[in-house]
Amino acid sequence: MAITSPGVAHSAPNGRTSVDARRRRPDDTKLALLFILPAVIGLVVFYFWPLARGIWLSFTSWDLLSPSQLIGFANYQRMFADPVFWNAVQVTLWYVVLNIGIQTIVALVIAVLMQRLTQSTFVRSLILAPFLVSNVVAALVFFWILDFQLGIGNQMLEWIGLDRIGFFTSEEWAIPTIALVNVWRHMGYTALLIFAGLQAIPANLYEAARVDGASETRMFTGITLPLLRPILGLVLIISVIGSFQVFDTVSVTTGGGPVNASRVLQVYIYENAFAQFDFGYASALSVAMLAILVVVTFFQYRITRAGQTDLN
Repeated sequence: MAITSPGVAHSAPNGRTSVDARRRRPDDTKLALLFILPAVIGLVVFYFWPLARGIWLSFTSWDLLSPSQLIGFANYQRMFADPVFWNAVQVTLWYVVLNIGIQTIVALVIAVLMQRLTQSTFVRSLILAPFLVSNVVAALVFFWILDFQLGIGNQMLEWIGLDRIGFFTSEEWAIPTIALVNVWRHMGYTALLIFAGLQAIPANLYEAARVDGASETRMFTGITLPLLRPILGLVLIISVIGSFQVFDTVSVTTGGGPVNASRVLQVYIYENAFAQFDFGYASALSVAMLAILVVVTFFQYRITRAGQTDLN
């Protein structure tokens, strides 16, 4: 009598597999494609098609009322010779540096304090509360608080013996003030992202460091920051992309002024598209901002090594 091993398929005399052969798993590829089809359609309709359309319009002259005319690289030549565009790039970069630098540091401190002092859900909700306020509402509230004549912020400066400051009306203070308004709104959300990264760090690493006599500062620089690097890289990439797209806070407070002190790229694109109806040039400006974001994101990803982790 032939002895057969369990779980091994043997061929019958007619060449077919035996009855006790393991059945094949059903192919769910078609079902999976069916489930992701709505997302793919939305991605194509609302992202890829507008992107392709915008790139095409950047090579045309179009005022929305007449047919578009192909003009080649004329919009890009105009852009490189446009001093307002280069000023908008500088203003945007200055805003990004202020917003990301302050926001990341403050959010990291808040996240570490939450991990060390309390992990209460109520505290997390309080920290996240500013993020639930819309950008326009937050900007208007701070616009009233910091008003040069009637704002309580300037009144408090007078009470302590300082001069009033034109937070939204002076060239020196416009962008820093807008950056701080958005830091207030987004730091809670950023802190929760970093807090989630802190939760993934094994507690036994800190216990072993304490046994070895490591101080809190040493544990923070030697354990927390290195193991938090992928999350910090992700947070920086998301925050930089969002900061480059700042528009509503500037629009409802300064409108790009005084002069061009707060005219960021998004505001300049909007003005060309919907105030001057120069959609071809506005599309070229949008493509330029896309190129800047691609380059910045690529270098951020490579420098922070956001796709790698030291946790094994």
